[in-house]
Parts: sequence; C-alpha cells; structure tokens
Amino acid sequence: MLNDIVAFINNILWGNGQVLIYMLLICGIWFTVRLGGVQIKHFGHMFSLLKGSTSSNKEGISSFQALCTSLSARVGTGNLAGVAVAISLGGAGSIFWMWVIALLGMATGFAESVLGQLYKVKDDHGEFRGGPAYYIKQGLNKTWLAVAFSLCLFLGYGFIFSAVQANTITDALNAAYDIPTSYSGMAIIALAALIVVGGLRGIARFAEWVVPFMGISYVLAALLVCAINITELPAMLMNIIQSAFGLQEAGAGAMGAAVKNGIQRGLYSNEAGSGSVPHAAASAAPNPNHPVSQGYIQMLGVFLDTMVLCTATAFIILLAGGSSSEQMEGIRLTQSAMETHIGAGGADFVAAAICFFSFTSVVANYAYGESNLHMFKLDNKMGRIVYTCGYLAMIFWGSMAALPEVWAAADMALGLMSVINIIAIMWMTPTIVSISKDYFNKRERGETPEYKTGDCEIQGKTEDGIW
Repeated sequence: MLNDIVAFINNILWGNGQVLIYMLLICGIWFTVRLGGVQIKHFGHMFSLLKGSTSSNKEGISSFQALCTSLSARVGTGNLAGVAVAISLGGAGSIFWMWVIALLGMATGFAESVLGQLYKVKDDHGEFRGGPAYYIKQGLNKTWLAVAFSLCLFLGYGFIFSAVQANTITDALNAAYDIPTSYSGMAIIALAALIVVGGLRGIARFAEWVVPFMGISYVLAALLVCAINITELPAMLMNIIQSAFGLQEAGAGAMGAAVKNGIQRGLYSNEAGSGSVPHAAASAAPNPNHPVSQGYIQMLGVFLDTMVLCTATAFIILLAGGSSSEQMEGIRLTQSAMETHIGAGGADFVAAAICFFSFTSVVANYAYGESNLHMFKLDNKMGRIVYTCGYLAMIFWGSMAALPEVWAAADMALGLMSVINIIAIMWMTPTIVSISKDYFNKRERGETPEYKTGDCEIQGKTEDGIW
C-alpha cells in the first residue's frame, strides 16, 4: 500500500506527469532572465568571494564552512551512484541534460540562498537558522505552507536521504570487501553520532576539512582517467550530444529517457530548487555583509557539484563503455568502470570515495533537519534527542533496504519539497530581484555591498536586529 502511494506521487512529479521537471526548467529560465544571466555574467565573481570567506563570528559559521556544509549534503550518492543510475536508465545523453539543469539551477540556487540569508532568525543559542520554512512564513505569511515544507524536509533530509546515503555506502563496501551491510550500517551510526552531537558548528568544521580533500582527490582521479583515454574523449562527447537529442537509432524514446533521468538525478545531486541549500546559506556570516553574497557562494556549490564532480563520474563510466541499459546498477557500475581503467584497485578507490562522499551527506542532512526543529518549538534537549534517534534508526534501515525502494522514497520527498519551494521563491521574485539589484548596483559603483533593513522593498518582514 505504502509503495503504491509513493509510486503514484512519483508518477505525477517525475513520471508521466513530469510536473516537477517542467517546474524546474521554468524556474531556472525565469530566474536566469530576471537576474540578467547572473550565473554567466558574474561567473568569475563567485570565485572572488571565496577570498576572506573563512572568517566567521560567534553567531554564524563562515561562508566557506557554509559552502562546504552545503557541498557535503550535495556531494554524495548523486555524484557517484546517481550519475550511474542516470546513465543506466537514460543513456549517455542524460549527462547533457544534467548539465542543462545545473546551469539553470545555478540561478535558482542563487535566488533561494539569497532568501535564506535575508529571512534568517536567531535561535535560543544565538545561532542563525533559516530556510524555506522561514522565508515562507515571514515573507509570504503562509504558516501552513511553511509547516508543510518543514514536514517534507524532515521526511527527506531528516530521515530518508540519510538512508539513501547509507544504502550506497554499505552496498559499495559489500561489493568491494564482502562486509555485511548490518556491520557497516552500525559503523556509520556510531561515527555520525559522534559528529552530529556537536551541532551545526561541529558539522561545519568537519565539512570544511573533509569536503575539499575528497573533492580534489576525486577530480584528480577523473583527470587521470581522461588522460589515459585522451583519444576516446571526442567520440564520448559526441555520444553525449547525439544521445541527448535522440539522434541515434532509438530516437525520441531515448531522448525522453535522457531528459527525465538527467534532470531527475541532476536535481538530486545539486539540490538547486529543492530548498535544502538555503539552510546552510542562512547559517553563514556573509562576507561582504549582504544577503546576495551567499547567493553567489551557493551558486558556486551547484557548479562544483554537477559541472565538476558529476561530470567526473560520467566521464569515468562512459570512457569505460558503461552506457548500459540494465536496471539500477547504482554504485556498482561506477566501481566496475574504475576497475576497467586502473584494475582491481578501482573498486577500492570508488568504495573509499563513496564512503567519504556519502558519509558527509549523512552528517549534513542532520543539520538541515535540525534547523527546522525551531519551526515546531522543538529546538530543545528532548526535541533533539527524539529527532536524533529517528535519524540514526533510518540510517540503519537504509543500510539494509532494497535500493529501488529507498530511491523511490527519496524521489518523493525531494519532489514534494521542491514543488513547495519553487512556488515560494517564484512568488517572492520581487524581493529577490530588488535585493539583487541593490548588490549589483553598489558593486558597479565600486562600493563594497552592504545591506541594511530598508535599503530595498521586500515582502513581509525580516527579523529585527539581524539586518
């Protein structure tokens, strides 16, 4: 019965209805146009903001920590297993559509992160909290919609997504070393518990050390694979383009599968529009002191996640001839591809990579869920204990569950979150455009952009004393 409900909802969002695919494309195009192609026009400025981004204060984490925290949630199964699933079900062309949704998603990620920073609040511990539930409640005065989003986020990031990550870790370790999934599941629970007990700051400190190390290592490995197969690159790129537009034998049916799986897995990987990243953006102490600066920082996160890390996985698989039509191979397809390139050690490398990538996601997911405890007045000791126990229990379930069931539940939770968030941020377009133009104009005049309440016309009201 439960599986039937999940399948019905997913069919509307992702299947025959494809509601969410159209919403994501429209939203990305909308903000690309309304913000003047910010992801292209100001591409270099994203990187310039990393300078000085490691500074923070006692109330917020640094911009660099916020970027690493959001990347630690983004960079996980979507980058290794998710890309493999997209190629298995949609062919090489799915990678092209993954790039398209990432490029458009950069504008969407910018918009939602600006709102996350603008409408943040301070909790009882003096730390910043924020996200879609907060800007829906303050900016749109729609408490019922804010509660609905928070419930979807608890279901997704608080519980199901961590089960997905755990499932991939245990499957990779079982394939590489025959480690029973229950053993590795218990190990994940123990390590996660040690880190999340430190709250958001502990998670951010963990992320800022682990994420750069694992990201750089993985990209270097992909560059090595490309160098080994340099003569095959032109044919691989041509295959991606031809498959994306149904120019091969399979025709339009193959194009439809490529579009669906590329966008679906692209969203799951970079999370642009889903409403997750604004939680990290809200927690940061922005540098410069303007909400839009966090829009740039998190827009960079979308680029690094999909255009860099997902592309690395795609090249590893496709250069090994891994565009297969088999069902749900997940992480094992990536492991098999790496073995083709570097021998038996390939499975070990991917197993290590997925452990790092997915485990950081498990930890960051906890932070996103915890941020919404404040919405339900559960941001206290008992509320955290109950939430933490449920979170850890779901990790153990996910470590032994069947892969299709876990992915289906994750798709449903992500889809429902995204629908609510996309409606909200498009509704709040006037605020996003107004505050963004304030930043753009000050920067064009050679000023350091600073923001104070009253500088722009915004919807609703931000919390007094923060801006």
